[in-house]
Amino acid sequence: MVDMGHLTQLLDCKDEAAWRDALFLLARRQGFDQVLYGVVASRQEKLESAFLQSNYSSSWRDRYDADRLHYVDPTVTHCLASSLPIVWEPDTFDGPRQREFYEEACGHGIRSGITFPIHGPSGEFGVVSFASDAPPGPRDTVQAIASLSLIRDYAFESSLKFIRPAPAQERPRLTRRELEVLNWVMVGKSSWEISKITNCSEATVNFHIGNVRQKFGVSTRQQALVKAIGMGILTPEDHHR
Repeated sequence: MVDMGHLTQLLDCKDEAAWRDALFLLARRQGFDQVLYGVVASRQEKLESAFLQSNYSSSWRDRYDADRLHYVDPTVTHCLASSLPIVWEPDTFDGPRQREFYEEACGHGIRSGITFPIHGPSGEFGVVSFASDAPPGPRDTVQAIASLSLIRDYAFESSLKFIRPAPAQERPRLTRRELEVLNWVMVGKSSWEISKITNCSEATVNFHIGNVRQKFGVSTRQQALVKAIGMGILTPEDHHR
């Protein structure tokens, strides 16, 4: 069982280092010497921007982050779609790529564990994994899940003061013609087709698209389109018919 006094220590922590140490100590008392805790302020944020605390090996963290393995990690995929924990078992890692991922993690001392999803009331999303180098085997899983889920809840509530949403990007100001051209890009029209629709030269269309790319700070028209939709400047319903 979890000692409530140790749980409330999480709430009392004033800085990230003290909070991290308290979380790691709670995990060790439950038989898990490795922890990863990561939360983003909303599901729209990239996972790379998460508030992250972990005592996984630095070499594994460097490899994981550099190759963006959270997009392969089956525990992350599970947590995105479920509120239930996932226990690491051999059949958790299905397919050659996931099995290769698991074998590499084992080489860094991350062999068995339990991962809990975090779905906050204000749209926060995250995961907390409790892991060890022990091979998967008999363990009082029900008792472990009950205790660790309580730690998860206290960890999330106490971490909110450290989680900051990514600063909102300033919306670039598009001219009427730039917005019109970008709308036609959204429905898949080429520069030549847009020039015929708008009754101007193809060079002029490309000039407007170049200005749009510059204002969004991107190198392609599709990247500019993604940013415009993400900022609410365009919506798919804006299609010309």
